[in-house]
Amino acid sequence: MRGEILEMAKRSRQAAHLMARANGALKREALERMALEIEKEGEAIRLANERDLESAAAKGLSGAKVDRLRLSSRVLGEMTAGLREVAMLPDPVGEITRMWTRPNGLRVGRMRIPLGVVGIIFESRPNVTVDAAALCIKAGNAVVLRGGSEAFHSNQCLAGILQRSLKESGLPETAVEMVGTTDRDAVLDLLKLEEYIDVMIPRGGEDLIRFVTEHARMPVLKHYKGVCHVYVDSDADLGMAERICLNAKVQRPGVCNAMETLLVHAGVAERFLPAMAEAFRKEGVELRGCERTRIIVPDAIPATEEDWRAEYLDLILAVRIVDDMEEAIRHISTYGSQHTEAIVTGSFEKAHRFTREVQSSLVLVNASTRFNDGYQLGLGAEIGISTSRIHAFGPMGVEELTTTKFIAFGNGQLRN
Repeated sequence: MRGEILEMAKRSRQAAHLMARANGALKREALERMALEIEKEGEAIRLANERDLESAAAKGLSGAKVDRLRLSSRVLGEMTAGLREVAMLPDPVGEITRMWTRPNGLRVGRMRIPLGVVGIIFESRPNVTVDAAALCIKAGNAVVLRGGSEAFHSNQCLAGILQRSLKESGLPETAVEMVGTTDRDAVLDLLKLEEYIDVMIPRGGEDLIRFVTEHARMPVLKHYKGVCHVYVDSDADLGMAERICLNAKVQRPGVCNAMETLLVHAGVAERFLPAMAEAFRKEGVELRGCERTRIIVPDAIPATEEDWRAEYLDLILAVRIVDDMEEAIRHISTYGSQHTEAIVTGSFEKAHRFTREVQSSLVLVNASTRFNDGYQLGLGAEIGISTSRIHAFGPMGVEELTTTKFIAFGNGQLRN
């Protein structure tokens, strides 16, 4: 196993050198070809995905996990739309982000360059294969992908389409490599190859991210868990708040930007929570509430300390009544994962303070947490939502897959 993974990493390093100098038109052509080929190969993709779904059902995976695995027509449409949107983004490689002149006349600047070889270890969602490859190629990188065993056939099928598209466009097909085994030892092998892989990005559950962080010899950009909150303020439009909360929890409960805890101002709790709880019941949501919540919603399960820290990724919601925004912010600071938080309020002053004081990767006013997504925020796609603050914070698009180097232009300057 070690030898196979090592050879793959070496091929990726060679491909990264070629990708770093590939012109923008060639990369755009490759991405557009990928979108076309995915549309042409829809039946083959469906059959591969069906094998994974059958296996998932046999293993008894939850409905939310199966939802993350399913490549529906809508998901395939989003994948191809994302490829085309990334294709049309400006090429970041070679961009001069700033120039300044020193007193001795030396002109100093910063130029955007690729990261090199990006390793991505992910679970469940096979659309990550396409999103990650698209962004890495646009940013001039090579990428080594290792998907979860539950999506093995889907990932292999998609990776093959991407590689053929690269080759037909005149780019190295090895710029996209997919590990062809579900053996966990392959992950450990990848994490030791700091000579060939420049950065590792884990996408999945908390256990996976901790495992990668503990064993990786290269830098890790963490897509950590999403304990996302919506705070319904005393000045909120309660009809709007109900629609936002319902969307944030039930539209896709198995994703990282779904709401996991609802915070409600005590001044509106008695008017808001009964109707909100009924709307959640109709959608099959299990409520776990604090003592004050259970007075208003008696059938809510008593919430424990663990519930405030939980990323359920399912139709379960923790609910807490707070006395004011100060307490809401304190709760988020204590229990949140710096992923996504939202406030529903009609007060500009409170909205401004909430966005300033809540230190998560996306803070929204009067909108669903589900918008913390690269495609929704106009990045074309994302390679993950970084909850680290080093290098990138929030959805990682094309620019976040580059770094900058210094350049300097002189006319004979010498240092004294």
